[in-house]
Amino acid sequence: MTRASKPARGVVRRPFDASHWCPVSSHPPVPTRVVLLCGPSGSGKSLLAARSGLPVLRLDDFYKEGDDPTLPLVAGSSDIDWDHPDSWDADTAVAAITRLCHTGRTTVPVYDLALSARTGEETVDIGRTPLFIAEGVFAAEIIGRCRDLGVLADALCLSRGPVTTFRRRFVRDLREGRKSVPFLVRRGWRLMRLERSIIARQTALGAYACDRDEALGRLATAAAGPCATAGTAA
Repeated sequence: MTRASKPARGVVRRPFDASHWCPVSSHPPVPTRVVLLCGPSGSGKSLLAARSGLPVLRLDDFYKEGDDPTLPLVAGSSDIDWDHPDSWDADTAVAAITRLCHTGRTTVPVYDLALSARTGEETVDIGRTPLFIAEGVFAAEIIGRCRDLGVLADALCLSRGPVTTFRRRFVRDLREGRKSVPFLVRRGWRLMRLERSIIARQTALGAYACDRDEALGRLATAAAGPCATAGTAA
């Protein structure tokens, strides 16, 4: 994975008016809330997050390392199933989101998808912005935890259709050299057949399924006044 291909961390690209901000749960108010952005791999989450102008936390940096004995395998093969939630460190991701919401700063791992390894760490600083995006294929897995912690503004599941997603995912992964070509072909074909069930799982966990334009509209509404969308993901 090339770092330049992803949106910059902790950079507020446009000012926000925090005067609308209001609590959306029984928890004490926190300075910042998160929009969880999920969807199948290749559905355009990173591009949409960058286009939104909001600070972005990349949840793919919380993958487990390739030598972790708890990594799941694709049934009937020796391939690691990087699309299974057990390949991802949810506890560390939730802790980072919570720190960002309460303090505006946190330290996160730097993950190289091609090496399946953490290569360092860096500090994310989002300042005093009231809203940021945490995007990744497993974002839906932590919707309930973020809601219970009182930091959730909205949860969105981006969908563009299995064929479009397959094409975008394969071109991206090939360009970035994420895995070997045979692995990418096997994974891409499997995910294309599973896409509808992936979206069904993520919406069952509380994400709202939408296309790019509707997602941008909900993000704009959340930025202007999060009470209009928080808690409505379904």
